[in-house]
Amino acid sequence: MSRCSLLVLLFSFLSGSILQSCKTDSPSVNTSLSKSQLFDKIKGGWAGQAIGVSFGSHTEFKYQGTFIQDYQEIEWHEGYVGELMDSWPDLYDDIYMDLTFVDVLERVGMDAPVDSFAMAFATADYNLWHANQAARYNILHGVKESGHWMTNPHADDIDYQIEADFAGLMNPGMPNSASEISDKIGHIMCYGDGWYGGIYVGAMYALAFVSDDVHYVVKEALKAIPVESTFYQCIADVIRWHKEYPDDWKQTWFEIQRNWAEEIGCPDGVYAPFNIDAKVNAAYIVLGLLYGDGDFTKTMEISTRAGQDSDCNPSSAGGILGVLKGYSGIPEYWLKGLKGAEDKDFKYTSLSLNELYQISFKHALAMIEQNGGSVSEEHVTLPFETPEPVRLEQSFEGLRPVSKTNLYCGDIDTLSFDIEGTGFVLRGETVCRDNSRPGGVLKAKLYIDDSFVEEAEFPANFHDRRLELFWNYQLQEGKHNIKVVVDKHSENALMRSWDYIVYTSDK
Repeated sequence: MSRCSLLVLLFSFLSGSILQSCKTDSPSVNTSLSKSQLFDKIKGGWAGQAIGVSFGSHTEFKYQGTFIQDYQEIEWHEGYVGELMDSWPDLYDDIYMDLTFVDVLERVGMDAPVDSFAMAFATADYNLWHANQAARYNILHGVKESGHWMTNPHADDIDYQIEADFAGLMNPGMPNSASEISDKIGHIMCYGDGWYGGIYVGAMYALAFVSDDVHYVVKEALKAIPVESTFYQCIADVIRWHKEYPDDWKQTWFEIQRNWAEEIGCPDGVYAPFNIDAKVNAAYIVLGLLYGDGDFTKTMEISTRAGQDSDCNPSSAGGILGVLKGYSGIPEYWLKGLKGAEDKDFKYTSLSLNELYQISFKHALAMIEQNGGSVSEEHVTLPFETPEPVRLEQSFEGLRPVSKTNLYCGDIDTLSFDIEGTGFVLRGETVCRDNSRPGGVLKAKLYIDDSFVEEAEFPANFHDRRLELFWNYQLQEGKHNIKVVVDKHSENALMRSWDYIVYTSDK
């Protein structure tokens, strides 16, 4: 057996010991609910999301590599959610992205094919970023593995993690059923740890229907993730640190930073404090849930104050806790923020929270019956599942960044530079020369060591843009020349570069 295999087995044993030793007596699992209880929990899940994203709205990515200080007040008042829905509707991508998939399920059915979800997502009117936008570009250009790390440099980003709430909400007590739909949809935009973020969040939602112990939910849901993955290892560490420092969330926050905050994938976060990596932000969700200990206010405060994607993280934490406690268990202080908002349609949709509660309830009843549970006039019996690990997959294996070099060119005709390593990402953008006119599309060719590699289209339209100019992670170790040649057939578009990242083999 190799040394690597021995280390994996040792980590698996230790992680299992950690999770077991952290557990109190396993709480009883309640698989029988009245329909009103089920509806209350589904309502709490969606409301918790809306509350969380609103609470963290103005701090998103303003605190990178630092937590939000205790003395920094975070706004909350009656009617706040509705105000933000009117003045800043694009804030709610955490929710309207879910609604794209909910709408496909409603129109096409519970067994809708992946292409239905992919095209609805790729052709929607809203703008996208990171893994979502890279996937949109791939889908519109016929790339089948739109979320894979070799075709999507943002594969480990948080995107599906913030969009997976619907999968857990429609699968009460059924984390494996939630994983099945996340396998289909999550790989549209993510892979590896990026996909695991959605699997884990979906499992926590599903388990929050059957237990009122948030610690059980956090630990049990982790069984859905392969122990060999870095995502599992990161979250297992957070659980362990919570046991070591039960009264000091900031100490655990520091341990997360020290051990897990080095970004290697997302080009925006390499050699920068910016971190949109799924596992790190999932660690902040877990931080809020464990140290919040079922208290809604503490959970909101900690998951927000951890920083980075500080609207998405309390949205997930608030949604999970909203299911566990039910809408009726969310404190009035937080519900007052929803006043006047629940009948408003989310931008890019024809759905309000009140309509969403009903649709999600209908989908949950359908999945209960489909998976062998029972639905009577007044009650449901859930077909409870113990989480089973999904398959192992890891992005950017064997790679590490070695340099980031400024390479600004404001109007590329031909661009050439040399690297030494096994891969690179060239960052930049294509924009309009005159914003009052349509931008058109540029084409450019990539040559490596004078050999043609690919030709790509570069829309100047923000909605359809290609996020990075070019990348390749599978070069032979050594020196290489990278050359980009632009076909200037569009008079009103130009391509400009910013910098490039070089990778080498991590051996």
